[in-house]
Amino acid sequence: MSTSICTASFQLNTGETVDMYTSMTEATNATTTTELVTSTKYAVSATSIGTYANGKVITAITQPVTGTNNVVFAYLERRGAIMMILPVARRGVQAKPCMPLANIKLEAGDTIQVCSAALATRSVGYNVITSSGVHAIFTGTDASGDIELTHCLSGQGIGASLTGQRIALQFGTQCAASSALNTSAGVYVLNDRGLPVGASALTVIANNQMYPNSSGLASIGLNFVARVTSSA
Repeated sequence: MSTSICTASFQLNTGETVDMYTSMTEATNATTTTELVTSTKYAVSATSIGTYANGKVITAITQPVTGTNNVVFAYLERRGAIMMILPVARRGVQAKPCMPLANIKLEAGDTIQVCSAALATRSVGYNVITSSGVHAIFTGTDASGDIELTHCLSGQGIGASLTGQRIALQFGTQCAASSALNTSAGVYVLNDRGLPVGASALTVIANNQMYPNSSGLASIGLNFVARVTSSA
């Protein structure tokens, strides 16, 4: 597998800018992550974001989590849970800073996790924030036919993960190898009768910087699924 260099830059409420860096082997799936740590170019040592900025708050994402190759998703993790999903981009395509999608006071032990997968994996990421403030990421790898996306940590579908909650913000990403093969208009949220009740476009981050959107939102029931349909 290839090596991907991933970077990011965050502004803190104290006025500091934090430079993040890691070199990772691309995952062979859409779930394996590597920690993004402080760059030794501008810090004494490579440490977790929570250790470096304990008690501080990210007020701006001056550069989204950016990779030399395909980045499927990224998030701020605390004790094994997703505290805040992070925007992702590909080097040379990222163009604008982003606002954080949650107001989180960092704690020691907090980490930034990144999934960078090879184009051949045809990875898809569907990021959502619910009206109650839950952040979740659903992923899958494209193959012929219908692909149901599952939570990147628990492996559960969107219905089991977010029952009774309403999506308030969303964005989807896909690698270039997937984009020409999709035969549906991005991700569809299907209800328990298999009918579409919500949708999100999938951004090919090799071509465009992704942005969260609030169109095509859905309230989630127990047996709902998030689905992408592709050709071989």
